[in-house]
Amino acid sequence: MGEGKKKQVPLRLSEKLYNDIAAWAEDDFRSVNGQIEYLLTECVKQRKKNGKYVSEHLDEAPELDIP
Repeated sequence: MGEGKKKQVPLRLSEKLYNDIAAWAEDDFRSVNGQIEYLLTECVKQRKKNGKYVSEHLDEAPELDIP
């Protein structure tokens, strides 16, 4: 898939998760779609960086490479 092309993916979320993401998106001045894409991109960067999807300590926030 080319860098400029976007793939549509059907996604089902619980109402609570959607509302949490929507509130977070609003705080970050993004659309819900933009927030989900941003979060997935950061997750993939973290995975490539250290081979882990989440922090080793679940009670600690993951260190994200955010400019």
